[in-house]
Amino acid sequence: MAHIIVVGNEKGGAGKSTVSMHLATALARMGHRVGALDLDLRQRSLGRYADNRKAFLASSGLDLPGPRYIDLPEVDKSQLQEGENAFDHRLSMAVAELEENSDFILIDCPGSHTRLSQVAHSLADTLVTPLNDSFVDFDLLAHVDNEGEKIVGPSVYSEMVWNARQLRAQAGLKPIDWIVLRNRLGAQQMVNKMKMEKALERLAKRIGFRVAPGFHERVIFRELFPRGLTLLDLRDIGVKQLNISNVAARQELRDLVKELKLPGVTVKF
Repeated sequence: MAHIIVVGNEKGGAGKSTVSMHLATALARMGHRVGALDLDLRQRSLGRYADNRKAFLASSGLDLPGPRYIDLPEVDKSQLQEGENAFDHRLSMAVAELEENSDFILIDCPGSHTRLSQVAHSLADTLVTPLNDSFVDFDLLAHVDNEGEKIVGPSVYSEMVWNARQLRAQAGLKPIDWIVLRNRLGAQQMVNKMKMEKALERLAKRIGFRVAPGFHERVIFRELFPRGLTLLDLRDIGVKQLNISNVAARQELRDLVKELKLPGVTVKF
């Protein structure tokens, strides 16, 4: 069976689609078969990323490794069993289609609570939660006191992950390996960074996730999206000398893939 990686939280702007595309492309470049789904049926950020990649490669005559992306199939209501949810059926069909020829299936979730996102989390073998380095985003995981020092209790997203873990346990499936990424890091606000680091360390022990560094805030990510490219594709399109920022970003991606500890993956880029 394919190993399912879910990239999710319940807040937009945390870099989920950037993380998703770079992670999927990195795995494909290392020789793994990767399928990809976007559950944000309205914005389709990952879907648009994949569409842009397909169009750019076709116009450039290039053949670069990448994920096999599909949209959720439509479903005829007559195909549904009594009481079956249409979204559940569509997700199940998509996963089944990709699983036949995939080592990994990467699912990018919307930045809001939806039925599709809830079900996807229960399918996750690995859950990656990008989080802006801010207590505004931290509030999705847990509530803290006014000083940002004491954790008052878990928040809505943590409770959803807990429910997903319970469903997997009841089904006899292995536990979710949950990784929270400190993403879109900036160079300033050192006091805030230290407070966030300490708060995440305390919460990680309390509700059971691992903390990993994500990507710093970089212009290159916004520049790559229109062509559907990733940092790993730059040399293939003629960039002979990477600048310091791009080299550092590649190292961040390498560190991320290592930290995920995915089965059968040896980092080689």
